[in-house]
Amino acid sequence: MTIPLIPRIGALVLATTGFYAYVGSMVPQNEVQPPPTSIVIPADLTTEQMVTVGREVMDTKGLCFTCHTIGRSGALRFPDLAGVDERAKTRVQGLSDVDYFAQSLYEPEAFIVPGFNPGMPVINRPPIGLTDQEILCVIAYLQSLGGTPTVTLQTAHRYYTPPAAPGGAPAAAGAAPATPGAAPAAAGAAPAAPGVPPAAPGGVPAPAAPPAQGARPGAPPVVPGPAAPGRGTP
Repeated sequence: MTIPLIPRIGALVLATTGFYAYVGSMVPQNEVQPPPTSIVIPADLTTEQMVTVGREVMDTKGLCFTCHTIGRSGALRFPDLAGVDERAKTRVQGLSDVDYFAQSLYEPEAFIVPGFNPGMPVINRPPIGLTDQEILCVIAYLQSLGGTPTVTLQTAHRYYTPPAAPGGAPAAAGAAPATPGAAPAAAGAAPAAPGVPPAAPGGVPAPAAPPAQGARPGAPPVVPGPAAPGRGTP
């Protein structure tokens, strides 16, 4: 019995579709979610906790492992990060590991590791747009790869200065409190000598007191002498 051509073509199409559907079902299916826009970082985060958050940032919002690897060798797109903290301390003369990591994230083309091409985006700008605190957490994680993390959320570097703590700087030890309503003394001004009238506002000396009644013009001022023995003070 001869099967017509059209049914044979249809059977071939169905068999082929079924085969590829079966092969496709054997491939692991991973659900990919868009990276979070921000990661909550408490103000009291410890250095150890920053290492954990830094790894999370690199895995998600930072997209760092799209190009970087840990513990691989061979033809790599970007440098492998295994033991990177030890190398970071000597990559650029004059830069510590923290300064080098900060430069690599804020200004990635300032130094290119020999053997690799530029191409890493500025990490604190769109489309990635990490915050300064997230970058400090990433630096903490990078320090843990071959070294000991030392950064905190108050660590300053060339590209970031943490805000001042509430309340401002404390007063100097031993400083006397200012008198309410008194004008501040000018820097470097010497104290007035006893008996010299204070200067009026604007730096003009205040007028001297008028001479006592009956004193001759130009006569030297009368200096009271010691009281006579046996006489009381009036």
